[in-house]
Amino acid sequence: MFTGIIEEVGEVASLTKKGRSAVLSVKCSRVREDARLGDSIAVDGVCMTVTKMEGGKVFFDLSGETLDRSTVRFLKKGGRVNLERAARLGDRIGGHLVSGHVDGVGKITAKKKAGSGVELRVELSRELTRYLVEKGSVAVDGISLTVAKCRGNQFTVALIPHTLNATTLKDKGVGAPVNIECDQVGKYIEKFLGQGQGKGDRNFEHRMLNLEL
Repeated sequence: MFTGIIEEVGEVASLTKKGRSAVLSVKCSRVREDARLGDSIAVDGVCMTVTKMEGGKVFFDLSGETLDRSTVRFLKKGGRVNLERAARLGDRIGGHLVSGHVDGVGKITAKKKAGSGVELRVELSRELTRYLVEKGSVAVDGISLTVAKCRGNQFTVALIPHTLNATTLKDKGVGAPVNIECDQVGKYIEKFLGQGQGKGDRNFEHRMLNLEL
């Protein structure tokens, strides 16, 4: 589990594909300080397991599912990635609870100056938009952000100068793909309310009635 507060921006050393899987290595310093084999580190919001540490680099084995569902497949040597170590019990949660299980890939459709910061607009699949609410939380490339507006299958977020300087979003422009993880709470509520639907479940009907009221 992560918090969406980026600790360090690392550099991709290599991405070696092996059929449906791959091995990723990232040059970093801070997140490597106390890392051990088997630890979890979020790379651009994707939870990965440390499989090797060597020469200032951390290595991760990637599954076909990870490559299919995230932007990891687009990474190139020298590219920059957001890094965060797994949260520990007792840590402050400065962002929101982020699992590192990416829901899908979105695309930046607009990026404009807004005061001292930047307003970012992102497009994503309509399937995921139902989990976004204004003033709710969303993780973009592993960064915990607040949804400012939702319009159709797009949403906007405001980036303060610190977020821009401490993450890779400073360098990403219109058309760039980004990893999206929606807040888990909505998914659990949807599943809870949907259990028994279409089976004459009176409890389900009662719960829906309460929501409408």
